[in-house]
Amino acid sequence: MAPGENPYNTVIASDRSTLHALHSLHNPTARLLIVKVPTVSSDMSNADVLEIFGQHRDLVSLPVLENEVPIGLISRHIFMSQMSKPYYRELYEKKSCIAFMDKSPLIVEADTPIETLAARAVESGDKTLADGFLIVENATFTGMGAGLDLMHALVDLQTEKNRQVMQSIDYASAIQRAMLSESLGTLKATLDDVEMVWEPRDIVGGDFYHFQSYDEGWFCAIADCTGHGVPGAFLTLIASSALTHALHQSGPHNPGQLMAAVNRSMKAVLGQHSVTECSESNDGMDAVFFWFNAHDRTLTSAHAKMPLFVIHSGHETSASGTTRNAESENRLRHDQFSPDLQPTISKSDRLPVSVGAERIGIGYADTPIEHTWKNHITQLYPGDLLCCCTDGLIDQIGGPKNIAYGKKRLRDSLMAHRTASVSELTYQIMDAFRTYQGKHKRRDDLTLLCLRLN
Repeated sequence: MAPGENPYNTVIASDRSTLHALHSLHNPTARLLIVKVPTVSSDMSNADVLEIFGQHRDLVSLPVLENEVPIGLISRHIFMSQMSKPYYRELYEKKSCIAFMDKSPLIVEADTPIETLAARAVESGDKTLADGFLIVENATFTGMGAGLDLMHALVDLQTEKNRQVMQSIDYASAIQRAMLSESLGTLKATLDDVEMVWEPRDIVGGDFYHFQSYDEGWFCAIADCTGHGVPGAFLTLIASSALTHALHQSGPHNPGQLMAAVNRSMKAVLGQHSVTECSESNDGMDAVFFWFNAHDRTLTSAHAKMPLFVIHSGHETSASGTTRNAESENRLRHDQFSPDLQPTISKSDRLPVSVGAERIGIGYADTPIEHTWKNHITQLYPGDLLCCCTDGLIDQIGGPKNIAYGKKRLRDSLMAHRTASVSELTYQIMDAFRTYQGKHKRRDDLTLLCLRLN
């Protein structure tokens, strides 16, 4: 040690360096904040205190001990302010140092968790943050703790907790993407002209999709579970598991029946049997389930608050809200599809047809457990375009008027780029959407499926 160097300053610097180790500890305590400082006993005078403060310019407060047990704390600021008053030095210099002592400082055990210590410091008032606190072990004084060091410790602790939470969420994201990857791989292998956009608002999300190929066709589901982020992601696990089980039990041919099965399963798992019985939660999902029969090119779909947009490539329309005469209906139901039988329609008939959707969601407390969703049958032809999305796209706020994106803008994009490849079409839809969103925050998770039948 260099001549004239303050030994306590050296100790203080050494002890404070331990704060940097906080980020690697799961349960930091007051022990990590201990700073060794000089002390006085109750029989020492104010002159002794004045001398110690003079020797240790960085000393904020001076503990007062009695048989190694702290009984008070002398604040430098208060002490020096009092002693600088006229005649105070002459009157109090030889008196006991307890004259200017705080008799009720914050005293904590060394094993007190940092968060508990912070709460007690707040309760004790500003003086603890300004003057510090006393740290003991089995009532014996071990050192001082500084308010600023406590604040640094809290920041380090919160940073570490945030890191651990984000690490867990990142891992959950990897799991969620892995769950979707099988469906995405099957989708790409089954259909030549298809694009799927899945963009959670946060790292994980409440949207999911399911695609499965069969000998006689394929099944697809797009779903939007309540919420987003971690709560929404947990709900996707429940919903996806229920759908997988229903497909295994009943097969893919009746989407309405599948929705009913998923509804019963989700209500049972979430305990949402009725509105009156369940007041704590009301979770569920909006979804579209659809089955494509490759033999007769019919699409059977069921809709829980989620429509499906269809653009026909110059062929007869058979969808919810459209009509067809009995002769053509009979032909489409019983005749094998033939390219030679493709009728033509006017340009106005090629506008996107919105198939569905029933205004009742799946699994919610107010959804009847016996509810059955209606199946919609749509005749499809080569070149027909299908599009569906979750409300993260439709409900996004943006534009000069700060209103929702809406279905009309989606239809306009579909019509403007309907002859392009699905890859280009999807790019144009998302580009228009992001331009409209502008600087507004994303409101919800977004899933968009576009495909063309070949």
